[in-house]
Amino acid sequence: MALETKTNLNDTTIEKIQKLIRANIDSYNGFHESAEEIDDAKLTELFKELGDQRSAMASELQKHVEFNGKKAEDDGSVAAKTHRLWINIRSKINGGDPYVILIEAERGEDYIKEAYEDVLKDTAGSAMNDLLTDQYTVVKAGHDKIRDLRDAYKEK
Repeated sequence: MALETKTNLNDTTIEKIQKLIRANIDSYNGFHESAEEIDDAKLTELFKELGDQRSAMASELQKHVEFNGKKAEDDGSVAAKTHRLWINIRSKINGGDPYVILIEAERGEDYIKEAYEDVLKDTAGSAMNDLLTDQYTVVKAGHDKIRDLRDAYKEK
């Protein structure tokens, strides 16, 4: 068995990276759609920033998949599309209430954080571990920021 390198990833590692690409695309879409629904300029800016960050992370992962001669994922999941529809409906019912949208944003953040944790466990020792760990740190910080904002808006 050959030593795994970033340009010679095994199929399991590639499969797990594809999962994270979908999760990052879902996160990008969720944040940008939420930015359009929310009636709070500060949160709109934050959501766009976090969404763009997730898009850049997806692109970075896509490059590694393509370095390995595979077609990288370029679309999100059906479940996330359903979740974004739910956010849209809830925000319309609640008049774009930031607290309600932050609840749903945190739910999305829980998903991507757990996806990274699972992939890091499943690919421990992989040639991609350093990159995945760095990206997880960014995801965890975004998750915590959304959680803290949700709690702050609950107090208002």
